[in-house]
Order: sequence, then structure tokens, then C-alpha cells
Amino acid sequence: MVAFDVGGSHVTAGLCRLNDLAILHTASSALAGDETFDSFADLLFRLGCEASLSEKAIAGASLAVPFPFDCAAGISLMQHKFQSLYGKNLRTALANRFGWKTDQLRFLNDACAYLLGEIGAGSLKGAPRSAGLTLGTGIGSAFAVCGRCVTSGEGVPPEGEIWNLPFAGATVEDYISTRALKAEYKDRTGRDLEVSQIAAAVDTDADARGVFENFGAHLGEVLHDIIAPFRPAMVMIGGGISRSANLFLPFAEGHISGLGFSVVQSTLLDQAPLVGAAHFWREDAKASEPAAAQPQALSTGR
Repeated sequence: MVAFDVGGSHVTAGLCRLNDLAILHTASSALAGDETFDSFADLLFRLGCEASLSEKAIAGASLAVPFPFDCAAGISLMQHKFQSLYGKNLRTALANRFGWKTDQLRFLNDACAYLLGEIGAGSLKGAPRSAGLTLGTGIGSAFAVCGRCVTSGEGVPPEGEIWNLPFAGATVEDYISTRALKAEYKDRTGRDLEVSQIAAAVDTDADARGVFENFGAHLGEVLHDIIAPFRPAMVMIGGGISRSANLFLPFAEGHISGLGFSVVQSTLLDQAPLVGAAHFWREDAKASEPAAAQPQALSTGR
């Protein structure tokens, strides 16, 4: 099957082998930001064909997309970005291009896809209850029970989202995000550096160290106050900032000692959403058997 990771600045498609969730080949393209609905659907079709190489028996496609998005209908509800997609039926448009039935396409939240990737083939394999935090431009979150994402239930915040929850007089995202980390460093030094540059300066820059220490402390408070009530066995952190976890995670772990869960880093990183989209497709197809669609030849035209 073909998995898609639809990001804010790029789209990646990957041919995935369902039995072990291995990504066999990928194709990616940057987004200009001014795509029409048809040009966006055309781009997904082109990337899906490129990722598939010569493989003809494709079971379907699963797309990890930003929210808000009506996954059952395949209709974007986003207005802050991808405005040309708003209210349009992406499921039908892609089914027509690929020459598939509409039920061969599935959609899921991108933060959920990231978490499911780690559950299916990464750092959370075998965890009965797990949560995932993607630390990047903002903070994404997802919660899973027995390998399936949940958006309600014991300890799950509304819709599984924590970015906008009240925290220290503001919101979680105001303290845990690329924006927050860069802003604190700029307040301290007057310099506007990228997170990777701040991380590289830690050995010689006390302000850089302090910024990451505070980031870790805030993360620890969020884990203690917001994530712990879910009673996870493990919590995964991913996203761009997680590459510098050694600089902040020790300061987070002090806040969760004795709470019964461990914090692990993503092992799949950029491939996690693709693997998670494939995992979601596989498990959803199993649940709907014998109605699950059979593999069909990939169309080469609309």
C-alpha cells in the first residue's frame, strides 16, 4: 500500500510492505502554498505513482493529514492552511485518479500516525497504553490503547489535543514548541537562532543550557499534570526538537519519577507518520474484513 505524510511544507509518499511495515521507497515534494484543489490532488497522485515504482498490486492508500479533517468523509475542514482543500472531497478525487474504490483510501490525524508508527515498528512496540508528543513548530499529541488511537476516555484530553490546554498562565504550546524555545533564547541574548544552533552552543553557552533546562522542566510538568492521568505505560517524544532530547529530557524525568511510565525517543523520526499511516490502514482493513478491498492495479492516468 501507499502511505502519505501531508505536512505543512511538504508531502511524502511511501510504498509500504504491510506484513512488517517496511518503507520500500519514497517520493517527496515541497508545497508552494498556493496549490489549487486539483493541483494538490494531482501532486498526491504523482507522488503515489513515483513511490510505487513498478508495483501494480496496490491495496490502497492511507494519508496522515493535519487537523481539522473529516477522516470518514475525506474532507478537509482546515482554514488556517490548505485553504483550497476546505470542504472538498479528497477521497473521491484521489479514488478517481488512482482508479480505486473510495474505501481503499483512509485518512488519520498526523500526530496519531506518528504515534502508531512507533507502536507498529518503533520505540513503543508492545506498549498497551501509550501517548505520543511531537515537539516541533507546535506540539502534537496522540493517545493509544491496544494499538489504536483514542480521542476520549480515561485521562484523554478533549479530542486528544493538549496544545491549547491552560498551562502556567498561557497554553501548553506557549511553553513547549520551537517558537517558545527560540523566544526564550532571544529574550536572554537578543539573538534569533534556530533550535539546532542553540543546541550546538550548549557546551559553551550558559543561556543555551538554561533554555533547554527550562524546556525540560516545562515538559516534565505537562507529563505530570496532563499526560499521567491517562496512565500510559510509555510516552514517546518525537519531532524535530526530540533530536536534542539529551539536553532536556533529564530535567523532565525528575517530574515524573514514580508515576509508572517511561519516556522514550522516537526511533523512526521522519518515517514515523508513513509507518503509522500504513499500520492504521492494515489494522482498519483487518477490522473490516471480509469487506476490505482487494489489491488493484495502480492507474497511470485520470
